[in-house]
Amino acid sequence: MTKNKLIIACSWLIATILILLPFHAVFTTFLASHFHHFDLFRIWKELLIVPLGLGALIVFSDDQKTKRWLMESGLYILLSFYVGLFAIAGFVAVARHHVNANALIYGLMVDLRIPIFFAICLVISVHSSWLRRHWRRWLLISASLVIGFGLLQHFVLPANILTHIGYGPSTIPAYQTVDQKSQYVRVQSTLRGPNPLGAYLVIPITAFVLLVLNDKKRRWLWAGLLLAAVVVLFYSYSRSAWLGTALAVGLISWWQIKHRMAKRLLLLAAGLILIIGFLATLSLRHNSQFENTFFHTDQTSHSQDSSNQDRASALKHGLSDIIHEPWGSGPGTAGPASTRNNHPPRIAENYYLQLGQEVGIVGILLFVAINILVGVSLWQLHDELSQILLASLIGLSLVNMLSHAWADDTLGLLWWGLAGIALSSVILNKHKPNTNKPLIKQNSSHGKTKKAATA
Repeated sequence: MTKNKLIIACSWLIATILILLPFHAVFTTFLASHFHHFDLFRIWKELLIVPLGLGALIVFSDDQKTKRWLMESGLYILLSFYVGLFAIAGFVAVARHHVNANALIYGLMVDLRIPIFFAICLVISVHSSWLRRHWRRWLLISASLVIGFGLLQHFVLPANILTHIGYGPSTIPAYQTVDQKSQYVRVQSTLRGPNPLGAYLVIPITAFVLLVLNDKKRRWLWAGLLLAAVVVLFYSYSRSAWLGTALAVGLISWWQIKHRMAKRLLLLAAGLILIIGFLATLSLRHNSQFENTFFHTDQTSHSQDSSNQDRASALKHGLSDIIHEPWGSGPGTAGPASTRNNHPPRIAENYYLQLGQEVGIVGILLFVAINILVGVSLWQLHDELSQILLASLIGLSLVNMLSHAWADDTLGLLWWGLAGIALSSVILNKHKPNTNKPLIKQNSSHGKTKKAATA
């Protein structure tokens, strides 16, 4: 296979993964309900990443531009140390009997698919203008389908509709409720659950806001989709996603405003919203509907423990684990993978604490450093995709302080895959010849210099 054909094949595989990610919980559950082997169907993405990785390595071996940029930016070193840390920590964890093989493999897969898929998309996108041109279509069409089904799920379909395609105790819950109250069914659409849905919606909602502000011809279309997305987000009852979305939308809106007075008005509006929200919380604190919506409990709750108490307890235990084991216990000993371990599962309700429990304080610092470098690189660009990703990265960083959002395959692979596509423009722009730089030529007839711009 020639290099060009290899790049085309890899581009199609990347596009396939990005398009199908928001729906993979539905079709993998449906297949598993008929053919069993749920775990095998769930890792279809990772199985595709294996040949993708081999193809990207072949392309990367002859790609001096990408090598130079990765070394200069420091990302190559950080990503190498990050992957290496997990490999070493996994070996030590097995030797010390902290983790079994099942939990270790699943933990490594969940934690390392983010940097690996990011690197693959970056390398391939440098050579694929097709990926750089079509990302918006894949993102927004998929998001529109997710949002549409979410609206149907809340307003039209019965709560247990997903049981007809295999959802249930042995796969994925068909629906979840707030505080075990049937009148507060949480929308999860085609995602794995309401919290993953909420975290996923941070990206398309940020995109819709940007398009409403900048695309005058189709502003009403984007405004309609934005309103629909906000409705679905609200009925997911994912409070961490509400906060992350508000932060991302505020940032993307702020960056589009050029006039100082308009920025002052936006700050004033944000302040008024906060004041109104605070006063509403005080006045409605004994209202059952308000309490269930925003606090996920009320005075009549019969639940033994509220989600707020569970989350606070999980965060406390996560911090305690890191303090007592600052080097971590190894991949698979915390987060979703720890449910497969021989030891009691450890769910910290915080992705950064999960990393600390697995690979220690060093692991947290490396991941945060990678996020910062990617964010800085996105800031250097001024295109649509980079702005959406930077705003959503900041919002999702907040979400991940209250959940394991990056551990969700849809969100993790989608955001970091798009980030790889976006940052390919940094490499291309950095090595593009500067055609605007004037050349100084000597004019012999006048004895003066003149500037001649090259075409």
